[in-house]
Amino acid sequence: MKSFVLAVLLTFSSLSFAVPPKDSTLPKIFAGWQQQSVSVSSDPSKADALNADLLKEDAFSKVETAEYTKPDRSLSIKVAHFADASGAYAAFLFYRASQMAQEDIADQAASNNQRVLFRKANLLVDAKFDRITPMSGGELRELASDLTALTGNSARPPDITRYLPKQGIVENSVKYVSGPIGLARTDSPLSSDLIDFSTSPEVASALYNTGEGTALLTLISYPTPAIAGNRLRAIEGWHPTPAVGSTTVPAVFSKRTGPYVVVLSGTISQGEAKTLLASVNYDPEVTWNENTHFDRNNNLGSLLVNIIILIAIITGLAIVAGFAFGGVRIVAKRLFPDRVFDRPQDADIIRLNIGK
Repeated sequence: MKSFVLAVLLTFSSLSFAVPPKDSTLPKIFAGWQQQSVSVSSDPSKADALNADLLKEDAFSKVETAEYTKPDRSLSIKVAHFADASGAYAAFLFYRASQMAQEDIADQAASNNQRVLFRKANLLVDAKFDRITPMSGGELRELASDLTALTGNSARPPDITRYLPKQGIVENSVKYVSGPIGLARTDSPLSSDLIDFSTSPEVASALYNTGEGTALLTLISYPTPAIAGNRLRAIEGWHPTPAVGSTTVPAVFSKRTGPYVVVLSGTISQGEAKTLLASVNYDPEVTWNENTHFDRNNNLGSLLVNIIILIAIITGLAIVAGFAFGGVRIVAKRLFPDRVFDRPQDADIIRLNIGK
């Protein structure tokens, strides 16, 4: 009897552990994959112990880790949640290796053998298959459609990377950071003091192939052109020191365009540098979100129609009132002759002979 009770308790305890957390967004079943276990944590070290500080800088909020199986197959899923798409975008570019191939899954995706990394708005998903099949991409697309992510402006990635020139760019070399920790992990020649993260800048960088080697283009976005001008003067006063045993200093070029500061460094000729810098130009997108008053109540055409209708109503009322007044006079005259509206024939007339 005791053994039976113990077995029942163990069964119920195992069932309680199998219940997924309430804040889990991962589906129990997708594309034939059955969820076996899931855990949720707000500790960034559970997502990546080595880069927990970087995830925290990117506004990490929580991570979901789950194991899925199907007959003779296994799949590990890790979903990192961020406050907005910028954090997930920065993390995706950080974890995307240079040898990864681009995939068509959600907003961005890359794969390397059994590992597939993709981003959906503010979510970063790291999937590890036991083996890749022709159906793996479709399975992850189904998973992406089941995930609930942010919408609206919070789901948009930062605009700064679209100003990076496309010609000559090294594949998978784009990086985006918003703090000193991320900057330190991008091997940038610029220090955090030069960029001054107290002014809330955004930094995007990419490698470019040149005739003399490889150059790094760093694009820094500041809140205002005035701040960008101040930081440009600080950067122009800086010059990198040569490496130990080196007799040359890497070339450094910089310019400002609007609230952006562009810094180009590496093995590149002056002519190529000028051409590459000239291809970076700030071109703001203006969004008109003021009410245009082009609706039914405020449209000029509707106003004119309403005026015509009002005039027709007033005219109709005037006609009805005229007929009513005239009809009352006629009826009163017939019923009460010479008593209401008509004067008697012998009515006196007072005449003033002023002219005489």
